[in-house]
Amino acid sequence: MKPILFYLFLFLPVMCMAQNPAADGLTCEYLNNPVGIDIVNPRLSWKINASQRSTLQQAYNIRVATDASFSSPKTVWNTGKVNADSSILITYAGTPLKPATRYYWQVKVWDNHNHASAWSKSAYFETGMLSPADWTATWVEPKQEPLRKIPAAMLRKQFSVSKKIVSARAYATAHGLYELYLNGKKVGDQILTPGWTEYKKRLQYQVYDITAMLQQGDNVIGAMLGDGWFRGTTGYINQWGFWGKKLGLLCQLQITYADGTVQNINTDGSWKGTKEGPIRSDGIYDGETYDARMEKSGWTAKGFDDSSWEPVDVASFDNKILVGVQSVPVHKIQEIKPIAIFKSPKGTQIIDFGQNLTGWVRLKVNGSAGQTVKIRHAEVLDKFGEFYTANLRAATATINYTLKGGGQEVFEPHFTFMGFRYIAVEGFPGELKPENFTAVVIHSDMPVTGQFTCSDTMINKLQHNIQWGQKGNFLDIPTDCPQRDERLGWTGDAQVFSRTAAFNMQVAPFFAKWMKDVAADQFPAGGIPFVVPDILQTNQTTSAGWGDVSVIVPWTMYQVYADKRILQTQYPSMKAYVDYIIKKSGDKYIWHNGSVFGDWLFYRPGIYDFSEPNGYTNPDLIATAFYAYSSKLLSESAGVLGNSADEKYYKGIYEQVKKAFVRNYITPTGRIFADSQTGYVLGLKFGLVPDSLKAKAAAYLVEDVRSRNNHLSTGFLGTPYLCQVLSQNGYSNVAYDLLLQKTYPSWLYPVKMGATTIWERWDGIKTDSTFEDKSMNSFNHYSYGAVGDWMYQQMAGLQLGKAGYKHIIIKPEPNQKINFAKVTFQSMYGQVLSGWEVSNGTIQVHVTIPPNTTADVILPKAHAGEVKLDGKPIRPDTAHAVDDGITVSVGSGDYTFSYPWIEVKEKKAVVATM
Repeated sequence: MKPILFYLFLFLPVMCMAQNPAADGLTCEYLNNPVGIDIVNPRLSWKINASQRSTLQQAYNIRVATDASFSSPKTVWNTGKVNADSSILITYAGTPLKPATRYYWQVKVWDNHNHASAWSKSAYFETGMLSPADWTATWVEPKQEPLRKIPAAMLRKQFSVSKKIVSARAYATAHGLYELYLNGKKVGDQILTPGWTEYKKRLQYQVYDITAMLQQGDNVIGAMLGDGWFRGTTGYINQWGFWGKKLGLLCQLQITYADGTVQNINTDGSWKGTKEGPIRSDGIYDGETYDARMEKSGWTAKGFDDSSWEPVDVASFDNKILVGVQSVPVHKIQEIKPIAIFKSPKGTQIIDFGQNLTGWVRLKVNGSAGQTVKIRHAEVLDKFGEFYTANLRAATATINYTLKGGGQEVFEPHFTFMGFRYIAVEGFPGELKPENFTAVVIHSDMPVTGQFTCSDTMINKLQHNIQWGQKGNFLDIPTDCPQRDERLGWTGDAQVFSRTAAFNMQVAPFFAKWMKDVAADQFPAGGIPFVVPDILQTNQTTSAGWGDVSVIVPWTMYQVYADKRILQTQYPSMKAYVDYIIKKSGDKYIWHNGSVFGDWLFYRPGIYDFSEPNGYTNPDLIATAFYAYSSKLLSESAGVLGNSADEKYYKGIYEQVKKAFVRNYITPTGRIFADSQTGYVLGLKFGLVPDSLKAKAAAYLVEDVRSRNNHLSTGFLGTPYLCQVLSQNGYSNVAYDLLLQKTYPSWLYPVKMGATTIWERWDGIKTDSTFEDKSMNSFNHYSYGAVGDWMYQQMAGLQLGKAGYKHIIIKPEPNQKINFAKVTFQSMYGQVLSGWEVSNGTIQVHVTIPPNTTADVILPKAHAGEVKLDGKPIRPDTAHAVDDGITVSVGSGDYTFSYPWIEVKEKKAVVATM
């Protein structure tokens, strides 16, 4: 490779006129202007906006102050000019931050073209409670009976404001779910707060800016409490009250006045509460029953008569477990109108929203007091067009709304959510009309970072389904499904999908939060539960591929975002997990009985048919393969963190496991024990197959695929890597054939059957329109959507060169069955684009590289003398040959390469003979 600086000047003739760079897109801990962070040394990031090609940052200057004027007395950190190209996740190192304080910050940068930016627009971050001592409020509990399906509690307190207000904040959390109200209006736009964590060890609190909501004189603060995950039924074991039998509230209003004084309005014994409100019952699985006749008009405003309300009980809990929210909140993200309203053959009134989604329906209704509208939810209709809810199991997922009468009423539920495409409506007064029903989509508010498109409409629909599967299941935690009596944080599902998730959306804070709960729930011996938060309590059992989430997800987040802190934070958990396997496997380095679930839901004709030809993979092989992989990733993580002793030790473990894997599971001819697709995939992906046998093992994999007429037989653990392994071993054409397969089992079979999300099972709906086993048949289950990773990386060609995409690899894999493919991705440095299209014997490769990064563009089947850049011949000395193509190194900018394209002949798999 030639020195990078050489390439920075390769394209000077086609550069734009030089302009000064600008720093924008400022974030703190990945978030825009976050309020309430409790990280004492938060990290700051920015993007560089520069039109000149090959722009790199040479230096930066950050300043942080308690006032937007950045006057000297208010400045708490000024780095001065720092000669470095770092522009992401710069750790704050100024004066120790104070709690409940807003800090403003700016940055200016210098580039390698001798240009300096102006100071950026100021951004801010605001600290929360940095220690338990910052809390002056006490926990309060309304009078309540520890019973199932009781009314939601309502609490209130009146207080007075007599001086001019500078700022005011509300700090709140709850046992259960809460909604906060001030002077008749809901506080904030977050929903399902405080979210779901391992409540006994970590409980999140939210911070709200309420300055504009306060008024001179009397004010009223109120709250509603619902069961949520804390007290409600959770898990398919129908468990109630796992974390506690009583709901409670902790709330602290902190008001800063113009005279410098601070007043706290706290939850304490002066609050009052009642359970005689309109929410008669609520539950995550059951839905909500609401009687509008029991609404307490004006209960969060002054003048309300609360004489019949009871004093609350003051409770005591350890505030050391309170943590500020570092993840993104759950919001109402979008709204969808009905596409059809009809009656089923049996007369059920059904509304179709056209998209399987997670959320609820906003109801507009006009009728008489006492009339009740019942709304049930379903993902699919049966083969006869009837409403189908058997796959929801014990979840009733029903809204019952009783009207108060007197005009139009608008209702949305408060403490529940449903997974659905269809609703069945009973008791609606009058004709069902589209304007009366709106589907409200909710999920964690993760910025969309990736988009994929190609010339095949069904593949585009598959990408749509992958994205909607993520929307439906990334709801504060990564759930397995949003509809039935489960909706749990299955660790294996999150593990296999995490890389695809990070392409589609900005998931760093989302996973950082959840991984802390993974560590919090880790068993004393080092094993990892099946689900996190762990409400199943399965006798401290761990399963390979599921427990490995503790290692794979932190490493994935480091790779995508160059985030060392998540490795530092999770490293003790990562190490404890691998050490747990080491103890389990002993000196044979084979993890016997380490796989509880095997290659979950692999293809087989019958649910009890485990014969090897139908896709079965030996569980011990799976466990040992993941043992090796996690050891390898732990070694690499130790290297990143500068722990050379652990790096060497766990690399040695990996090599020992690899030798054991070869001895026990690979024949001298390259066959892998069980001869299953997943066996070959894991062996090749995890580097366990000796170099001398890789070609043979890959050929056996291809032989299996071809013998099935280009069908897969993999389950949850083999599917994510199947197409990757084929591409990496020279069989991209086979990967395309699998992706484009439209008959069962395949990715496009559900698309052909009308799916709008990813299914749990390859044949959730069978070819005769009947259903798979109702006990486990979700139609919104993202795991198999992990193929999106291959679509981004291999099909469109956007690959990682260095952590965080500081260096980018563009390496598309065109195929004659597709005319074009394109991906855009918003990295920490800015937007990356990789796309190609073939037309009239010419291929064009389109590339966008963001400032402060570099890239290698690998052009398949190209010859330097035939390649044009932006319509002009490329200089032969700017490229060098690689296997079956050339590489051109570039800096930031937009590029279009074109050259003659010859259809690629299919690589033939040659297998060994015995």
